[in-house]
Amino acid sequence: MNTIVTSREEILKASRKLAMEKGWKAVSIRSVAAACGVSVGSIYYYFPSKTALLTDTVESVWYEIFHEPGDPSVFENTERCVRWVYARMEAGSREYPDFFTLHSLGFMQGKKAGKTEEAAGAGLGGKTEEAAGAGLGLGGKAEEAAGTADSGKTAGTERMHQTWLHIQDGFCQVLKQDRKVRRDAFSSRFTAEQFAGILFSLMLAALVRKDYNPEPVLEVVRRTLY
Repeated sequence: MNTIVTSREEILKASRKLAMEKGWKAVSIRSVAAACGVSVGSIYYYFPSKTALLTDTVESVWYEIFHEPGDPSVFENTERCVRWVYARMEAGSREYPDFFTLHSLGFMQGKKAGKTEEAAGAGLGGKTEEAAGAGLGLGGKAEEAAGTADSGKTAGTERMHQTWLHIQDGFCQVLKQDRKVRRDAFSSRFTAEQFAGILFSLMLAALVRKDYNPEPVLEVVRRTLY
């Protein structure tokens, strides 16, 4: 048995594979060590606890699903962006069954519990500058883009919320960069931030229903913005 894993990424890759093939309950320090062919101590060298392993694994899943698209123009047009997001949601749901359901429900429960204070006042989360230029893609910001509903730990929950807030910020940036949007589409009473929140809510609803058809949302976008 090896005592040292080549890299942290190899551990996360093995952890993702376990989650994909056997479900999230199968992910543990021992199971990942066995999958990597290394000692339990080798896993603890990189991850001090099961919670840390789960949190970072989920983080890497988000990165894998919402990675930067090959065509950056996706983030210059709201319709193209919505299509890309829903396509990635569908692909992610096939690879990691129930992953989105757990996290979307976790987010909504967190909101009810008052754990989204970062979004207060803005309605969407105040770290827009971190999403600028990156849109909804998580490339370069993966460290802020995860949470784990299964762990039940505060840190995991907060990181999950940061993921969603980052996506909401991305929607907002796309809306502001979309040159097709009518000049009078937004006002002080109906802002881009508020509409981004609506798009995000529709996304959450789609995740819970496992309905990845973007056409109804695209129709809302066309009638509202164009």
